[in-house]
Amino acid sequence: PFAISQRKNLPFHAPHFVDAVLKEFPDEGTLTTTLDLKLQKILERQAVRYIKKKKPFGIQNAASLLVDHRDMSVKAMLGSADFFNDAIEGQVNGTQAKRSPGSALKPFIYALGIDQGVIHPMTMLKDSPIHFGDYSPENFDGKFTGPVKATEALINSRNLPAIYVANQLAQPGLYDFLKKTGISGLREEDFYGLALVLGGVEVTMEELVGLYAMLPNQGNLQPLRKLEEEEGKTTGRFLSREAGFLILDMLKKNPRPGEGFRPEWTNNPLPVAWKTGTSYAFRDAWSIGIFGPYVLGVWVGNFDGKSNPAFLGREAAAPLMFQIIDAIKGEEKKLTEPFISDRLDIKKVDVCSVSGQIPGPFCPHTLPTFFIPGKSPIQVCEIHREILIDADTGLRACQATTATQKEVYEFWPSDLLKIFQVAGIPRRIPPPYQKVCPLNVQTDRGLPPKITSPKKNLVYQLRLDSKKETTLSLMAVADADVRGIHWFINEGYLGTSPGQEPFYWKMHPGNFILRAVDDHGRSDAAKIEVEAAE
Repeated sequence: PFAISQRKNLPFHAPHFVDAVLKEFPDEGTLTTTLDLKLQKILERQAVRYIKKKKPFGIQNAASLLVDHRDMSVKAMLGSADFFNDAIEGQVNGTQAKRSPGSALKPFIYALGIDQGVIHPMTMLKDSPIHFGDYSPENFDGKFTGPVKATEALINSRNLPAIYVANQLAQPGLYDFLKKTGISGLREEDFYGLALVLGGVEVTMEELVGLYAMLPNQGNLQPLRKLEEEEGKTTGRFLSREAGFLILDMLKKNPRPGEGFRPEWTNNPLPVAWKTGTSYAFRDAWSIGIFGPYVLGVWVGNFDGKSNPAFLGREAAAPLMFQIIDAIKGEEKKLTEPFISDRLDIKKVDVCSVSGQIPGPFCPHTLPTFFIPGKSPIQVCEIHREILIDADTGLRACQATTATQKEVYEFWPSDLLKIFQVAGIPRRIPPPYQKVCPLNVQTDRGLPPKITSPKKNLVYQLRLDSKKETTLSLMAVADADVRGIHWFINEGYLGTSPGQEPFYWKMHPGNFILRAVDDHGRSDAAKIEVEAAE
């Protein structure tokens, strides 16, 4: 006799994945997919448990995608927490929906910065207020930490350092990178402005996981595979293998949610390189992790875009991601860290723990980091310097006597020193010279100022019909022992500004030589051209 099964008793596995395959290959016969049912069940079980636990916080839906980056095969896909739940629009496939990624795109800003010689992992970046006309971007917590290392800025999702790096990029910038890597539905670059750096573009989880897979895949972009018979192919290389390696190394230092960093994690045979993202107005929480041969993407949110303060990447998506990772580790005990390349053009060096530069003779502590020879912006630390101090006055002496002693101070550039001051972080800065010290002795020691505004080789436009007074901000980065900058135009004296503050010059048409002279006689010069605009 025939055994007749009711439809509800038939196997029903991975419905979002099956729908996606049938839409992509509608006219094929028998299909052999890349799905691993064991891994699929792990994603489903962990999501159900997590949603049940977090339901009191308004967390009702999640999506996740697991890809083997070695061949880009999709091993598991969870489009929603419950396919049959109409209340959460369960039949929508969240892995293919366009959502805002928040800070989940920041690793690629830093990767481009590494490739273009803007930063290395220990580069000191500015986490301080910046202004673009009437717009002043902020960090998520509304605070400023002052100068911060690139690795710390990345794993802590600091917005302002990311904006600084993005503004230093040549081509490709972030927009061109996203366009070249095939992110669909992009508008014109001007539409996004700074919002692009802060995650204002929309991507799918499939696209985002594909980008993250570039990091262990030596910078190569490869499309996802859902069928075994699909040939693996490479779209192109959009990052260097060195940038991929360094970003992975930086992301491995990201502590698990709710825990501080522990050194043993970096020695773990299977560390996790991961990053979170939170979209504007708390609509999407993301977490992307790379471990062993896998890239795992997790999203928590509502398909209707309804916001929820609980939708924070680190607090809502990351815990689910780590539950899935731990479950997979428990099932596949022989997982090993992905092999990147034995042809990496990088060097491991000790750098000054304070400045992130090659240690000078007076740096008190060092930390290991990687850099790319001939590309990474690394030099010998000039922050820590030994100077003579008069024991009686505590002032800086100009020559050694029986009353002087050698002490090490921090000589921060004036722009970074100001950021430390704004953040309330004290530094050991040098005292001023004794009044008896000749100016020529002071001039020979320390670094000259560097004019940062106006920009060199730019022509400034002045509207003559404007009723408003048009001024140009004159700024220079000065050494730590500088108390003031004296400004000159064509040898005519303009005035003095404190070492960290701008001086405003009333513009008029013409060609000018601008000079900045610090109070020790050290100077810098720049040409300015001001054109009259009708």
